[in-house]
Amino acid sequence: MRYDFLIETYETERIKVISAWSMFTDQDLPVRPHPTDTRGRSVLEHMVHQCVSEDIWFRSMLDIDVGAAPLPKNEIRLEFMRRYAEDSGKRLAALREKDETWWEGETTFFDVRRSRAWVMTRRMTHSAHHRGQQLTLLRMLGRDQHSNYGPTADTGGLMQNHAPTIYAYPNLQALLEGEAAGGKKRPLPVPGQAPVTERPTVKR
Repeated sequence: MRYDFLIETYETERIKVISAWSMFTDQDLPVRPHPTDTRGRSVLEHMVHQCVSEDIWFRSMLDIDVGAAPLPKNEIRLEFMRRYAEDSGKRLAALREKDETWWEGETTFFDVRRSRAWVMTRRMTHSAHHRGQQLTLLRMLGRDQHSNYGPTADTGGLMQNHAPTIYAYPNLQALLEGEAAGGKKRPLPVPGQAPVTERPTVKR
């Protein structure tokens, strides 16, 4: 089916969302980019937005309803991860049942008409946009970062220097079990001599 790539992408994107959340702590949830500026979402608000926004998009634009409240009763990090894992898993299963006619059919995207394939693409870029903001918050907090797409400054730096991709966990199940046990992420390497950014201001 020509739209399998969208299903496969969503399958990995949902894991990336939860993986990003796993790098925070519950103490991080109230943190904003600037402590006195409410325009920037806190870590908690990012989690709320991901769950609520995706639920609305899928129900109203893609006619996929998982039949559950989008937010956990206890708004702590692990419960957000579990809630989103369960709901996005149900959405993934529903997407796998759709044929090409469904993907090419039009739906209402806010005030315009677009194909469901188009809407799904925009949904994933929307999630990636917010995840980028959350990864920036991790840096502001001084947290280490495992891979989310590829190498990070903490896994070895730049791709052109052959830095490795090191995911915190091998799969989603291991992630949820590891975080429920207090955290069992793969160890990160010790810092090397190669620069980790393209324009380092301080030599390492």
